[in-house]
Amino acid sequence: MLLSTYLKQNADADLAYLLDNVMVACKDIAFRLNQGALAGILGAAGTENVQGEDQKALDVISNDLLKDTLLSSGVVRGIASEEEDLPVAGSADGKFLVLFDPLDGSSNIDVNLSVGTIFSILPAADGADGGAEATYLQSGRNQLAAGYVLYGPSTLLVMTLGKGVDIFTLDTKIGEFVLTKEQVKVPETTKEFAINMSVQRFWEAPMQQYIADCIAGETGPLGKRYNMRWVASMVAEVHRILTRGGIFMYPYDNREPGKPGKLRLMYEGNPMSFLLEQAGAMSTTPYENIMDINPEKIHQRCGVVLGSKEEVKTVQSYYKI
Repeated sequence: MLLSTYLKQNADADLAYLLDNVMVACKDIAFRLNQGALAGILGAAGTENVQGEDQKALDVISNDLLKDTLLSSGVVRGIASEEEDLPVAGSADGKFLVLFDPLDGSSNIDVNLSVGTIFSILPAADGADGGAEATYLQSGRNQLAAGYVLYGPSTLLVMTLGKGVDIFTLDTKIGEFVLTKEQVKVPETTKEFAINMSVQRFWEAPMQQYIADCIAGETGPLGKRYNMRWVASMVAEVHRILTRGGIFMYPYDNREPGKPGKLRLMYEGNPMSFLLEQAGAMSTTPYENIMDINPEKIHQRCGVVLGSKEEVKTVQSYYKI
């Protein structure tokens, strides 16, 4: 089934049109990534984003592609991007707000590893200002749709409309996404974890102990031998969890004590949590469910522990939750 047919059957006309526009931009990003150095998209842009992070050339290109496509659609009240300081207003009568990370894992571009685009769609309240930060400060429970496009050996769209999670593969011969896997479910248990071990010394004590117990293997308190994975791309990490189970963690650490985590709630935490909950998995900070957070800032950060339900509960037990 083509994505266009799927959307007609599962979403109202305006939401279907919006999602089609998101995919127009993502297909363009996929083409440029496929071209690599031939398209002049490698290397640094020489600028920083609002997070103070060095931007890659394709960070800027991807952001502009999504921004221009969405704002011209006529159904978007406004957009908020991880790469933009402030939201940008769209059509005054647009029904939707779109938040996105245009290129997650962009540090992987120059070494030809997987990256992705993450998107979240919220309703726009009547009369809301699409250019005002307050308009976007909604709980993750309000999301109408969320998903990501994984640019890997094949280009995949993974999406939820609140009725489970489905996966589409881009058929480059026809330029369309085709439904290839329906109603994905994450195994409840796992022996695989993903975390950046290089910052272990900065974690809180409960996370330190949990990882130590994972490493202890079958003779340790958790009684099983774990494998560790780390790709430095949240999209790639989450896709592995959706495919075969696992747990991904980017917890609070004390390198910047005033920030509750590194990943962004609105652009990464909420959409990925929506997807995983719809696939039977679980997400937490680990102190509270990510989608229950009432955001105070558009670029708010949060700790992230998400994946196979029983393993997430195990991590929470270390925090005495």
